[in-house]
Order: sequence, then structure tokens, then C-alpha cells
Amino acid sequence: MAVSRRGGLALRIAAPEIGNDIADVTAGIRAGFGSVRVAVTVGTTSWRTSIFPDSKTRTYLLPVKKEIRDAEKLETGDDVWARVQIVDL
Repeated sequence: MAVSRRGGLALRIAAPEIGNDIADVTAGIRAGFGSVRVAVTVGTTSWRTSIFPDSKTRTYLLPVKKEIRDAEKLETGDDVWARVQIVDL
């Protein structure tokens, strides 16, 4: 689901169980703020970025830049399918 975050837009990555799986798999390779480097595809747009843990929901958030939001016509509240692959494994 697309959620508004600090004037931008982020995608919440699935359920807490998946957040737990991401945390387990990436133990030892997480960077600052617990971020995890990923390759992402939404619609026809692909890019590399980082996801960040959200302690409130026990999930990860994927920040989405304005040019990607515009290209894929994403808005707050949209359900969005994203392919997210951890790149440092």
C-alpha cells in the first residue's frame, strides 16, 4: 500500500511476517538506520534504492521518488505491486 511519508510517498512492504523475514535474511548486511539495499520494479519502472524498517508497523518502507510516482501514476492509498529484490546477498 502506498502511504504518505514526510511530504513524499513510500510503499509499505506487506505484512509484519515478511518484515521479520527481511530482517532475518539481512542480519549483518543492513546499513544505517537498518536500511537494506534493493532492486525494485513497479509497473514498467525499475531502480535501485534502499528500504527502511518501520518499527510502528514492523514492516519495511520503500521510498518512491516523484518521477517514479508520476511515471506509474501512484497516489497515497493505492495498492501497488512491487518486485523487491535484496541486492547484497
